[in-house]
Amino acid sequence: MDISSGMAGIKPVRLSIDSEFEFECHKDVKCFTKCCRDINITLTPYDIIRLKNHLQLSSEEFLVLYTEPQLLEKTDLPVVTLKLLNDDLKSCPFVREDGCTVYKDRPTTCRYYPLGVASLSHKEGADNEGFYFFVNEPHCFGFEEKKKWTIREWRKNQGVDIHDEINEGWTDLVVRKRSFPKNIKLTEQSKKMFFLVSYNIDKFKQFVFESSFLSRYNIEAETIEKIKKDEIALLEFGIKWLKQLFFKEGDLDEMIS
Repeated sequence: MDISSGMAGIKPVRLSIDSEFEFECHKDVKCFTKCCRDINITLTPYDIIRLKNHLQLSSEEFLVLYTEPQLLEKTDLPVVTLKLLNDDLKSCPFVREDGCTVYKDRPTTCRYYPLGVASLSHKEGADNEGFYFFVNEPHCFGFEEKKKWTIREWRKNQGVDIHDEINEGWTDLVVRKRSFPKNIKLTEQSKKMFFLVSYNIDKFKQFVFESSFLSRYNIEAETIEKIKKDEIALLEFGIKWLKQLFFKEGDLDEMIS
């Protein structure tokens, strides 16, 4: 399952974490910002948190202004993609001629480019890193630059290793759901909870603290205090709760270490 690149029509050539390549993107490369047009970017939960905080919006405001709802391929899980401008170029709403206006908080897919990452399936003990491939687009001249990287170095340089670490539980949940037989479907309520945890962290916080949620689970006071203050801890808590909901896995008493 590819969730770090929405680029269509690319034949993956499997690369490892230590595969080497030459690439660099900067303002003097003649294709600068062209990769930010006519794209399909599935946003991850951490993407939403970073972007909505950068723009000083609530989760709900960000979803309305900058995303479009989709169903993830081969699953019935609701996800969101970045809403492009309604112009001839179908541009990213955050790109300008001189670059990205949200660069330090850009989505995971943008950080990976010119790489894509895929996970083949959910298996106990499987390689969590999946495999990597180049997104070879004809307009990109970055491959003509002579800056050398390994994929490991690129991930660290672009901060995508941190994104992947925070999104790991969510990615695992999505991959596992994709492996379900087609006749096993989630209830509409379960899908709503998945969307709430994944994309509307502000509303999920309200759900946890302003409904009967906490009275239905025996959760330690330290955990409650942590998820009240820390959105990432709240996201991790929510993903573990979804795993219990979907797969009957884990114990809410041990949600956050």
